[in-house]
Amino acid sequence: MSADTPIGGLPLPTGALALDTYEMGMQFGSFKALDGVSMKVAPGTVHALLGENGAGKSTLVKCVAGFQRPTSGSVLIDGREQAIPNPVVARALGIGMVYQHFTLAPGMTVAENLLLAGGKTPAVIDWKQQRADLERFLSSTPFRLDLDARPQSLAAGEKQKLELLKQLYLKPRLLILDEPTSVLTPQEADEVLGHVRQFARSGLCTVLIITHKFREVMAYADDVTVLRRGRAVHHCAVADTSPALLAQAMVGESAAATGPELTRAALPPAGPGAPASLQVQGLQVMGDRGTLAVQDLSLAVAPGEILGIAGVSGNGQRELVEALVGQRPRAAGAVTVQGQPYHARREENHRLKVRSLPEEPLRNACVGELSVAENMALRDFDRPPLCGGGRLRFGHWRSRAREWIASYGIKTQGEGAPIRSLSGGNVQRAVLARELHGEISVLIAANPVFGLDFAAVKEIHGRLRGVRAQGGAVLLISEDLDELLELADRIVVMSEGRIVFETPGESANRQTLGAHMGGGH
Repeated sequence: MSADTPIGGLPLPTGALALDTYEMGMQFGSFKALDGVSMKVAPGTVHALLGENGAGKSTLVKCVAGFQRPTSGSVLIDGREQAIPNPVVARALGIGMVYQHFTLAPGMTVAENLLLAGGKTPAVIDWKQQRADLERFLSSTPFRLDLDARPQSLAAGEKQKLELLKQLYLKPRLLILDEPTSVLTPQEADEVLGHVRQFARSGLCTVLIITHKFREVMAYADDVTVLRRGRAVHHCAVADTSPALLAQAMVGESAAATGPELTRAALPPAGPGAPASLQVQGLQVMGDRGTLAVQDLSLAVAPGEILGIAGVSGNGQRELVEALVGQRPRAAGAVTVQGQPYHARREENHRLKVRSLPEEPLRNACVGELSVAENMALRDFDRPPLCGGGRLRFGHWRSRAREWIASYGIKTQGEGAPIRSLSGGNVQRAVLARELHGEISVLIAANPVFGLDFAAVKEIHGRLRGVRAQGGAVLLISEDLDELLELADRIVVMSEGRIVFETPGESANRQTLGAHMGGGH
């Protein structure tokens, strides 16, 4: 058998394949992205791949899908060693992959996107025959999409379904899914994963899924492998494990907090008559396309309360946050902090003790070329002790930065390193150190742990609870429903620029929230 030709040129088998990686290694210079990873994925199963950011998950699946060639070890398909030098060979072997980010041609129709996925589009297309074939294919799936619709007009959930349909149309023997539900409502996620599981159990396909959601692993996967620092550290059947055990395997230590972790039950609830720390009334905000992105929105957050805003991306959350923190003008409405008018000016932030943790902190809360110490001083560089006698005291900037680097566990070459040289989690820790310094009346946090690893998520959640414990009001905008269910005292759902539902955190129901997030109210 020639290792570079799928199955030595023999007729390709169909149905679910067995995948093994044996002692797979991938090295970039001196960095080992994969270190002797062996993993068995049984045919006709859903196999989950868990791990922190940087654990090697994406590198592993890219080696299987032919986007990277491992520097050591091998891939076995149905028990036979098989070189996969590029994605064309992977496709010939029956390996398909749905990426975390969309790969659709936005100006082409759903039908055209499906045909393009095959890579063998004829010069002249018999559209009558092709549409009939596509209609037959769609009738075999639970997803109904208009063949004439274009991706630019589809909602995020529909785009993700189209990405999945592109792969299912090619009848893969192995389907790799990279964070497939990150843009879906709970109902859409359950629909997609339920179909994937059914597809695997029919014996047509094997599924390897990268996810960070324990709920999805427990509900839909048969087996799970945990990677940590490039090594496979844990393999088991899902029936024999729990989220706590998986979390422990991911971080290599007890998943329990290092200090006393404050839970909702540990805190006295804010009384119904408590004055709001943050009050928003009748807020209207224009979007980038000249239409209202936030429509007549009102909310209030009490001292010692975390109010969570749930919603599928693109329903006005970004514009709301930008209007609250002063990055976007308000078309109408009023915002008060501690009963005083608030326009997000620097002087008001100091006087009223308002802080913010914006999404994408390197872009929204930092100056990339400036040092870590300089970024940490952006909020109070012109106030004692960082300045005095008309001079900036750079020694104070640097010494305080060193203290914060140590107390927040920020990995950096030093306080003088440009902040753009830090990883995403460490940029977020540096912004946290700056924003959580001193007393806080109101904290506005937008997707504060997006893209961060398990340890960073745990730490930042602990810091948010700490703000609440000190009597601060926290407005938490997140697209991760699990995060809101874990942290929020109250949850409201934002849809099409409006608040459409509200529930106490303790009694929040995932399916009910999902129905409102998806517009089913």
